[in-house]
Amino acid sequence: VSAVVQPFPGSTGTEETSGVTGPGTAQPSGQAGNSSSSDVTKPEISSEAGVLLNASDGTLLFSKNGDARYYPASITKLMTALLVAENCSLSDRVTFSKAATTNLESGAVTLGLVEGDTLTVEQSLYGLMLKSANEVANGLAEHVSGSVSAFAARMNARAAQLGCTGTNFANPNGLNNSNHYTTPHDMA
Repeated sequence: VSAVVQPFPGSTGTEETSGVTGPGTAQPSGQAGNSSSSDVTKPEISSEAGVLLNASDGTLLFSKNGDARYYPASITKLMTALLVAENCSLSDRVTFSKAATTNLESGAVTLGLVEGDTLTVEQSLYGLMLKSANEVANGLAEHVSGSVSAFAARMNARAAQLGCTGTNFANPNGLNNSNHYTTPHDMA
């Protein structure tokens, strides 16, 4: 999924690092070289924000504006896909409503589905994740929860279960909405 992450208005962030290693940096205490973490050189990244976590234990290794709010854009579709995978069979049939196929902003990526079209959940997930089709996200949301707003509530509940404290979903596709935001830390 490709996404353009845009800053969220009024957002501020802080920088913090600990234990970062990489080319040209010292190893944290207990690893080769026995340097202390205070000897670690803070990396410079060109992006406005970023977070690096240790995947095995969740330890925060690096953060630049990690708690700042940003529009997640199509990264949103990862949560949509997660909820669909947790609540549907791949062979379920999704029938697309008029609202699902027409309630999109101008220029939104679509598969060109129209009211009454049907796909399996599996086909829909391919359209969601490979094409980033926004009407597919809406149709899947309606299939799982009956409406986009009910699905967004479910997305927020699942995000909270996952420990996301700076995220609020307003739709299943990531199209512009001032109440739709996340943080780099939550995405990591």
